[in-house]
Amino acid sequence: MSNEIKTLRFITMRFILCIVFLTSSVVYAQLDTLMLNHEKKLEQLLSSLRSAQTNEDKISRNEELKTYFAGVLKLPQSFTYPFSQLKSIGCIDSPDKQVRIINWNIELDEQQQLYTCFIVKFDVKKKKYKTILLTDNQENVGIKPEGVLDANNWYGALYYKIVPFDKLSKPLYLILGWDGNNSMSTLKVIDVLSFSNENPKFGHPIFKIKDVTYKRVFFEHSKKVTMSLKYEEQYSRIVFDHLSPESPALEGFYSFYVPDFTYDAFVAQGTKWVLYEDVIAVNGPGDEKKTFVFVQNPKTGKLEKKPIKRKWQSPEDRNAPVTGLKHQAMTPDMDDKNPVELEKNLSDKKGKKDKRKVGEMSTTLGNGSKKGKKH
Repeated sequence: MSNEIKTLRFITMRFILCIVFLTSSVVYAQLDTLMLNHEKKLEQLLSSLRSAQTNEDKISRNEELKTYFAGVLKLPQSFTYPFSQLKSIGCIDSPDKQVRIINWNIELDEQQQLYTCFIVKFDVKKKKYKTILLTDNQENVGIKPEGVLDANNWYGALYYKIVPFDKLSKPLYLILGWDGNNSMSTLKVIDVLSFSNENPKFGHPIFKIKDVTYKRVFFEHSKKVTMSLKYEEQYSRIVFDHLSPESPALEGFYSFYVPDFTYDAFVAQGTKWVLYEDVIAVNGPGDEKKTFVFVQNPKTGKLEKKPIKRKWQSPEDRNAPVTGLKHQAMTPDMDDKNPVELEKNLSDKKGKKDKRKVGEMSTTLGNGSKKGKKH
């Protein structure tokens, strides 16, 4: 083959590659512009919703936002689009990139909450995304339902954390959520999300408290305080504030329960999440995790990734709130970083019967109705 022919083929190949590159760039730019335009429209609808004054206007404008969002979520690129300009809409992705949860709430009269939630699931077999809209049906299922629920029978919450884990080769997702409940109390929930034929199911018998196993766990506390409920990946556990009544006379009235500066945890143990008491939530020393947010560059119109640092503070610091309390809490490092074996070190508790009731252990389980409930 002559050098002239080789040179001609090389030039032709470079030309084709340039055309492909430029075409791809134009397509991606068009997709970015399309999604940005959709996001601007969603932002307008969201702003209209947040400015509504009456229940009727809020519900009407929420339906408009919900309908438009459902259309946007049919676009494949919406699964990875950050929607960073929708400040009061939560968008969380599972670490395995199989599930996305998009949800928000509106507050009606008397601080009653109404929730909207889309679950987007990637269908591995069909290689496409399926979007499911959940129906807030708390009036029928109760404030703290015990059974397995589906998309049409959902208690309503804002989810802020999703963690995948396996149980007998079936993929499950641990989800943490918040519910504003009413004017007296707030709820937090630990639940399990699974899928049957790509349809979402909520609840799984996996949370073990003493000798009883529950499908999900609710926490109810006073509106005056906040409760910490978080997942610690390093130790495969869910750590949360222990709640106690403000006075002994208020035992069982959960709208008067507050954190008592001790902590409990559900620890992954075999196929269960087992309750352990008196632990300390610990992050790694020197761990200044970065959270990224997406913002639009006003000059270029492009989305840019901006880091936000979250400074770690050691709970073993003498100035930390847990210091000097009557409960002696244990860090995972006291047991060679093995939280499952924490109870072996609690020798002073062996043989002693725990007289606290389930409600006193920060959990509240069972049915109830938000409407007309007295506290």
